[in-house]
Amino acid sequence: MRAGGEAPHQVLGRLRFLLQCSECFRRAQALPAALCYVPREVQYKICKDPSAAAAAAARSLLSVWDSPGPARGGKRAARATIEVRKGGCLRATGEEYCNGAGLWVKLSKEQLEEYTGTHGLAEGWVLAQRFGEGGDKLVPVDSVQRIQCQHQTLGVDYRPAVSWEQVVDLTYSMRLGEMPRLIEQDEAAVQKFRSLPPGWSYERDMELGRFLYDHSEKKLQHADCTKEHINSIEVSSQTEDCVAAHLTDNLTYTFWESSGPPGQHWVRLNMKKGVIVKRLWLMLDGQSSSYVPRRVAVYGGTLSRLEHLRTVLINENSYQNVCVLRDMKIHMPVLEIRFLECRDQGYNVRLQGIKIMSFWEWDLILNTDMFQPARLVRYPLLEGVDADVLYRRAVLIQRFVHLLESVLCYLIPLSEDSIGTFDALRSMKPFLVLSKQSEAVIAHCLQSSESSAPRTLPKLYINRLLAREHRANPALDPSCRNAVFTQLYEGLRSPKNNQPLDYRWPLTYSQWWECDFITEGIIDNGGGFRDSLSDVSEELCPSSGDVPVPLPFFVRTSNQANSSSDTRDMYVPNPSCKDFPKYEWIGQLMGAALRSKEFLILSLPALVWKQLAGEEVSWSKDFATVDSELVKLLEVLERVDREGFEFMFGRELTYTTVLSDQRMVELIPNGSNTAVRYEDRKEFIRLVQKARLEESKEQIAAIRAGLLRVVPQPVLDLLTWQQMEKRICGDSEITVAELQKFIKFDDFSSDDTRVRYFLEALNNFTSEDLSRFLKFVTGRSRLPVQINVYPERSNLDAFDLMPQACTCSCTFFLPNYSSAKVCEELLRYAVYNCMSIDTDKNPWDE
Repeated sequence: MRAGGEAPHQVLGRLRFLLQCSECFRRAQALPAALCYVPREVQYKICKDPSAAAAAAARSLLSVWDSPGPARGGKRAARATIEVRKGGCLRATGEEYCNGAGLWVKLSKEQLEEYTGTHGLAEGWVLAQRFGEGGDKLVPVDSVQRIQCQHQTLGVDYRPAVSWEQVVDLTYSMRLGEMPRLIEQDEAAVQKFRSLPPGWSYERDMELGRFLYDHSEKKLQHADCTKEHINSIEVSSQTEDCVAAHLTDNLTYTFWESSGPPGQHWVRLNMKKGVIVKRLWLMLDGQSSSYVPRRVAVYGGTLSRLEHLRTVLINENSYQNVCVLRDMKIHMPVLEIRFLECRDQGYNVRLQGIKIMSFWEWDLILNTDMFQPARLVRYPLLEGVDADVLYRRAVLIQRFVHLLESVLCYLIPLSEDSIGTFDALRSMKPFLVLSKQSEAVIAHCLQSSESSAPRTLPKLYINRLLAREHRANPALDPSCRNAVFTQLYEGLRSPKNNQPLDYRWPLTYSQWWECDFITEGIIDNGGGFRDSLSDVSEELCPSSGDVPVPLPFFVRTSNQANSSSDTRDMYVPNPSCKDFPKYEWIGQLMGAALRSKEFLILSLPALVWKQLAGEEVSWSKDFATVDSELVKLLEVLERVDREGFEFMFGRELTYTTVLSDQRMVELIPNGSNTAVRYEDRKEFIRLVQKARLEESKEQIAAIRAGLLRVVPQPVLDLLTWQQMEKRICGDSEITVAELQKFIKFDDFSSDDTRVRYFLEALNNFTSEDLSRFLKFVTGRSRLPVQINVYPERSNLDAFDLMPQACTCSCTFFLPNYSSAKVCEELLRYAVYNCMSIDTDKNPWDE
C-alpha cells in the first residue's frame, strides 16, 4: 500500500499497532504476533527462465536441502529431489530464509513426504530464487483448485489474509461486519521471530538499525564500481591510440575514439554475474563538438537477446558526464550502448570514459551473509550474536519501518501550521534512517519553508589581526568585542544592514554575507565568507586543546582533561553564560548550515546533539561523552557496600557537585554542609545526574529556538542527531582515500612527478593535517568539497616553492619539488602557517 492511500480505519489501526511495537522495542519484549506473522502454507508456482535451454521442459526438478543450502561457491550435496509438473504448484510453508545463495522456502515433513515419499527429513529447504545466476524461480500464488473452491463457497470477492500487513490491519483496525478469515500461522516460525536472545536490548535494536542503514543501497552508492563489476569491454571499432582500455583508466587526458561510418558505433559491457546497475554514465570529451554523441540507445540482456532499455537525447549544452541508464532492478549480463547520432553531423564518437555505480544483487537484499564477523567490528553491541538472530530481527525492523512509512505523513506535519503526533514514537526515530520517504519529506519541508535570497549581500568589515590577538589572550578583552564572532554579530545588527537575515534561503544560495578583511588583500567571492565561518567555528570550539577558549559560550568537557575517554575534544554550552540572544544566533547559523552546503563545525557531544534533535538522553551512555570519570564513580557508589562507602567517603561526601564550568552547586539547601549517608546514596546519585544532565538546559533551549527559526520542526523530528551533526558540521574524519575522491588534477601528464610527490606527502598527513590542508585550499575543514589542482605557472622552472591556493575557486597550485619529503614539509608548513586566501588579491592593488 502506498503512504497516504489507506482508509482512515487502517491508519488509526496502524498507529495503534506502531505504538505497541514501539513499547516492545523500548522494553526489549517480544514483538506483537501480527508483525511476526508467517502463514502455515503457501502455494508456489515455477516460473521458468526463458533464457535457459530447458525452458520448455514438461517438468522441473528441485533440489532439497536439510537446511538453507550453500552460499556462492559453497559445495554440499542435496538430500532429496522434488519433481513438479509443468503448470503445477509446490506446496510449502510460508517461512522464508535469505542468504548469499538466494531466497529459500521451507517444506514441512508432511509436505516432503507428499512429494518425495522420504521419511528421513524433518524439514526441507528449496531455493526459490538464486542470486546473480538467473534460473527458474518460485513465485507464491493460489492454486487454481483452491481459488475455484473459495469462489464457490465464499464468494468471488473473497480473499483470505495471507500477508503480515493484512494481519496487522485486520487485528488492529476497527471493522463493521464479519472479519475475514486469517490463514493459519506457522507457530514455529512465528516463535522464532518473537523470541529474543538473552541480554537483548533496545540499544541493540538501534545498533542493528544503524548497521542496516550503513549497508543499504543509499550508503553503498558512493563508490565507482566500473572495474570491479565489469568482466570486459568490447567496442565496434577503435583508432590506434584511442583504444577501449581508455574507457576505464580514470585519466582525463585519454579517450576512446571510434572509426567507421556514422550510426554503427557501440560499446558493449560484459557484466559479472549478480551485478545490478544503478547508474551508467558516459564521460564526454567536449574538445570537439562533432565527436560528442547526440542520441544514444542502451540495450540489455543476453548477447543473443538484447532488449531496448532506454534512448537518451543528450543536451546540446552538456560536455561532461551524462547518465544514460539508471535504477535497473535485475541483473543484465550484457549492456550495449549504441551511438545513433553525433552532434554537428559528426562521423565518429569520442569518450573520456565510462563510469558505473552498481551493486551485487545479494548486497541489495537483506540476507544472513550480511552479518559476517568482519562487518560487525564497527558495531560492538552486535558482535557475537548469531547471524540468524540478527537476520530475523532485521526482518522485523524492516516490517516496522514499512508500516511507519505508510503513516508517516500523518505523524509528521508537512507545514508549520499543522500539528503532528510524532512525539509518541520519538524513541523510534533512529529507525527513520531506513525510510525511503523521510528524505523526501525533509526535502519537501525545507523547500516549502524557503525564503527568497537577499538582493544584496551584507558587507562586513572584519579585523582578523585584532581577533588573533584576542585568541592569544582572551582575558585582556572579557567583552570579546574583537572576536570574529562578535564582529559578525554586531555587523549584521548594524543599521547599515537594515535587512534582517532569516537564513531560510534556497540550497543554491552559497554566500550569506561579504567579508572585507581589514589589512588583508581579499576579494570575497565566497572564500572570505567561508573563512569567516571557519573562524567562528574555531572561536566557539577550538580544535586544539592547548589554547584558551576565546568566547564564553562553550566550555571544554571534563573528558578533555583525562586520557581515558575517546571523546576528548568536545565542548558543552557554558552553564554560567546567560547571553541567550547570541546562543540563539548560533542556532540560526546551525540552521543555515543545515539548509545549505556550508558547514559550521562545532565539536559537541551526543548529549547536546540529542537535545537539539529532540531525542531522549541517557546518563550512562550520553553523559559519558562529557564526564566519563563521573559516570564510573557513580556506578561504583551505587554498588559499594556500607564498609566500602565508609572507607572511601566517610563524611566528606556532601550534597554538592561541580558543573562543567567548574562551579560547585548545592543539590539541596545547605548541601555543602550536609553529608551523604550510605542509605541515601541513591538519592544523591539521582540529584547529581539531574543537575549535570540539565546544567546547560537553558543554553541548549536557546540554541534550539534559533535552530527552529530557520529549520521547520518536522525536519528536526525526522533527523537523527547523527544526521543533524553531519548536515551542520560535515564529516569529522578525513582520510587520504576520501580526500582523493574530491581532488581533480588538470594539465598534468600521467607520469608527472609533482602528482606522485604530492600524493605521497598527503599519505603521510594525519587527519588534522588533512583538515588543515582542506581549509588552506577551500576555507572549509570538512568534506565534501571539490579541489582542483593545477601546476604552478608563475615559476615553471623553480623548485621547492611554497604552495599557493585560492579558496574562492577551491584551487591549489602545485609547484615542482625535489622530493616527496620536501613537498610534505613545505605543504605542512603552508597549511599551518600561511593565510589561506592571500593569493586571491594583491593588497597593494588599491
